[in-house]
Amino acid sequence: MAERSQYEELARQISAVGAVKRSLARILPVECPSGSAAVLALVGRHGEMRMSRLAELLAVDMSVTSRHVAHVVERGWLERSPDPDDRRSRILRLTPAGEDLLDTLGRRTTDMFAHYLEDWSDDEVGQLSAMLARLRESVGDCRAHATRTPA
Repeated sequence: MAERSQYEELARQISAVGAVKRSLARILPVECPSGSAAVLALVGRHGEMRMSRLAELLAVDMSVTSRHVAHVVERGWLERSPDPDDRRSRILRLTPAGEDLLDTLGRRTTDMFAHYLEDWSDDEVGQLSAMLARLRESVGDCRAHATRTPA
């Protein structure tokens, strides 16, 4: 187990990641705020899904998910259709316009990281990606851990 000071430094560094997230938000089109981009990215990555699954993946309440989905549906990037297995539920899927926007967002993000990390080696970028994935897996769903406090 790492020393407490290392966890304190990690907490400071993770808090500073907010600056990276703000840089990512600045490259988004005005009509596509970060919540909308997250919806598009998750549906793009995982394929069509119910709203409840999207809320799980976003780790937010259904009311927040509904607002994000309404925004992207209004702009024609996502469609809601009845779930054939449960007519009360809706299936969410990207539209061609949503796929195009997601491609554009992916290119912008990739270009931004390529610019800021141009002096990083492929191995360093790979290590960062692997460690962030490991951190995400270790932390898991923040809502599941919210009621537990560390010993």
